[in-house]
Amino acid sequence: MQVELQSSEGLIRRLAIEVPASEIDVEVDRRIKDMSRRVRLDGFRPGKAPLPVVRQRYEGQVREEVVGDVMGRNYQAAIAEQQLRPAGNPVIESVDAQPGTNLKFVAAIEVYPEFEIGDLSVIEIETTTAEVTDADVTDMLSTLREQHADWQTVDRAAKEGDRVTVNFDGKVDGEAFHGGSGEGMQVVLGENRMLADFEKGLAGIAVGEAERVFDVAFPEDYPVENLKGKTAQFTVTATAVEEKVLPELDDEFAARFGSASVAELESDVRKNMERELRQALKRQTKDVVLTAVTDSLTFDVPKALVDEEAVAMRDGFVRQQMPHADASALDASLFSEQAAKRVKMGLVIMEIVKSADLQVDDALVDEFINDIAAAYDEPEQVVATYKGDREMMSNARTVVLEQQAVDHVLSKAKVTQKSQDFKSVMNPAPQA
Repeated sequence: MQVELQSSEGLIRRLAIEVPASEIDVEVDRRIKDMSRRVRLDGFRPGKAPLPVVRQRYEGQVREEVVGDVMGRNYQAAIAEQQLRPAGNPVIESVDAQPGTNLKFVAAIEVYPEFEIGDLSVIEIETTTAEVTDADVTDMLSTLREQHADWQTVDRAAKEGDRVTVNFDGKVDGEAFHGGSGEGMQVVLGENRMLADFEKGLAGIAVGEAERVFDVAFPEDYPVENLKGKTAQFTVTATAVEEKVLPELDDEFAARFGSASVAELESDVRKNMERELRQALKRQTKDVVLTAVTDSLTFDVPKALVDEEAVAMRDGFVRQQMPHADASALDASLFSEQAAKRVKMGLVIMEIVKSADLQVDDALVDEFINDIAAAYDEPEQVVATYKGDREMMSNARTVVLEQQAVDHVLSKAKVTQKSQDFKSVMNPAPQA
């Protein structure tokens, strides 16, 4: 085999590979002889067909298979010889496989970028600290009460916070439109889940009053094309008005969550909040650290990896948001920018691990698994499930090694801290 690494640009490398014709011919002869002992041909007993007849019938097919296998084998040998690290499958740009001549082909591949992390001590990183306060626990208990509230029918006009059940019929320019009518729709006044004009039109509505008619303006950016910027007229009647009744914060309420008392519930809630806060702070710190290191470096990102990550992100988005939709109908390139960032950060993590010679700390893996298991009713079973599943353990080890890489950067960089409250960490404001 002869290999020439041709000139290239960016991360593309081209391998011109030449394989002696004898390597093809020897393999073709071997396979045809093997085939002659097994093949069934009309007029001959199984395995008794003359070799020339078998060769005449199958040599073209066998040669094609051998050429493919030899190309794959020599491609792997060539990238090992040239010490290349492919980031995706090769693209075969040309093939010359004429019988009796040397096999020649050109394989174009993308390789992983080569870069150095550099001096981490000059990188400035601002991390966040936070703690769970008594007020945060009180707020969470109030949220739990809200989530487990009952609705009680009232004989009065609706006010903010009430749940109103309505039948409605909407028209635009006197014509009905898809989704513009319905029965038994429930609206909680003040939650702002409906168009502002619609919810405003329900204020003070009562069961038994005459049909209420009001206009609703659809915004210019409304997702339904034929309703953008239009004004619809709705005719609405209320069939029920209900007020929210919160459960008492007592031992009976605590029992719903497996706690023996209110005091134990408060303790359990605090522990859960503290665990969620730790995890959120770790995620934020990881993103801040890797963004800082990545922004300090300049290197190309393999398109093959970005495309693969974009497809994975697209598929994940569809599974979560549109579980019954065909993911392939959504253009994966919509996720390319974020995918490129993820891939670049992943390459940075790999290089940090390599340059710092980091090894997975098994004690930290156990700590990671135990922290996840603590959120479940039977943590021992969760731990056992992890320990008995090779893929889950591999994922856990990867997460821990990435955290070790983050901790390594923090130990070298210029780190400052800012303090935030629990809500700000758990519900960060969207970035502009």
